[in-house]
Amino acid sequence: MTQLQIPSKLVLKTTPKADWQGTLTLLPVPAPQMPNPDKPGQQVGDILAGPNQVIVSVGPAEKLRTANIRKAGISAAAWLIKHGVTAIGLSVSALDHLKIDDALEAFCEGLSLGAFDFNLYKSKADDSIINVFILTEEGDASSAEKIMRVDTLVSGVNLAREWSHEPPNVINPITLAERAQALAAKTGLRYTVFDQDILKQMGAGAILSVGLGSKTPSQMILLEHAGKDKSGDSPPVVVIGKAITFDTGGYSLKNKQGIVGMKFDKCGGMAVLGIMQVVAALNLPVRVIGIVAAAENMISSNAYRPNDIITSLSGKTIEIISTDAEGRMVLSDALTYASTELKPRAIIDLATLTGGVVTALGQVRAGLMSNNNDLADELISAGERCDELLWRLPLDEEYFELIKGSDSDLKNSAGKPLASAIVGGTFLKQFVLNDIPWAHIDIAGMATVESGLRGNSATGYGVRLLIDYLQNLS
Repeated sequence: MTQLQIPSKLVLKTTPKADWQGTLTLLPVPAPQMPNPDKPGQQVGDILAGPNQVIVSVGPAEKLRTANIRKAGISAAAWLIKHGVTAIGLSVSALDHLKIDDALEAFCEGLSLGAFDFNLYKSKADDSIINVFILTEEGDASSAEKIMRVDTLVSGVNLAREWSHEPPNVINPITLAERAQALAAKTGLRYTVFDQDILKQMGAGAILSVGLGSKTPSQMILLEHAGKDKSGDSPPVVVIGKAITFDTGGYSLKNKQGIVGMKFDKCGGMAVLGIMQVVAALNLPVRVIGIVAAAENMISSNAYRPNDIITSLSGKTIEIISTDAEGRMVLSDALTYASTELKPRAIIDLATLTGGVVTALGQVRAGLMSNNNDLADELISAGERCDELLWRLPLDEEYFELIKGSDSDLKNSAGKPLASAIVGGTFLKQFVLNDIPWAHIDIAGMATVESGLRGNSATGYGVRLLIDYLQNLS
């Protein structure tokens, strides 16, 4: 592997305004109350271009918020790429005039996120670069640091997006473990992998079962950031991601429409890797352990079947109702390991777990389920701050009746279309032991968006959310 990450098409450079020699500037402005030929339109991201200035609307002034400023940056990046702009200036003072905290960071995040282009496998990829010069006033010592943090954060988001886009003939559980090892070496994270033999010795039958049909067996990948406690004794925050590198559905086979795009069933795990890259780069004081539960759900004579009964790492037995409910299987063993071996202060898992959460919440908010009100509130607040929004769903004990086993301790699916997102969370809850605060975030509706002719495009959802949560821990 020659590189871990594709270089960005857009580069942010802080430059004193007095030293800048360019002529084309980018100006974010509130939309006019009435149509004005000298202003862009009412919609966030509307653009009016002149010979020396590109003006982008951040929407009506009375509705101005960081989410709209970020969206305006995304639209501006698309326009700059489409029109072949190679250099443009952006004044810090222009963003200060919006009188919104973090306006500079939000707009520049949008620019960098909007320039994302997974072109690794295109024979004629556009390799042009857009240089955006962040024009600072005399005595401005903080903008360069803000831009550096934006670069660091967006790099983690885009790593998650890039690796989510990688095809299943390139990323499988074994090659993913190799990439994670390279990422750890680059960032100074501690790397551990539990391969098939170790997982068998541990008794992690749930994660192993999902990979039985594949020639590349399941892997549990751990990356650790020590934080300020170099002894490694402080309770960590554990972030767990589902990484099904391809999901056929197994013997509960997906249809021909549903199977396309199943390379994106690893988005939760890729978000965890992006999070860990940012945690290391920012050297956050909190100890953080990322776990990626990786498997490929294929069909063969060795594959697990409906009605199989699997013994999980926890000792609980699981009857398989659907081999397409595989994400909760790989996560169950990771949750058990984290809650029994790592003594965490909190566990948070990210997973493209259910279509039911998409039915319930669409592509506006991810579903949040938790056994701890404080943790849930902290995550919801983080989501509101960074505009990766959550909506809490219930976990009443009565939901367990839908997956209570008859020949086993529990079933991996209700087998009927009832509260499917909540059933998924209820299943996972059974494997969080020792009263550890835990939250499950179902990102099935948020991990990808429709992106024109390309089809689905990965968003990296969860990276900014969890970084905001970690940065605000007391």
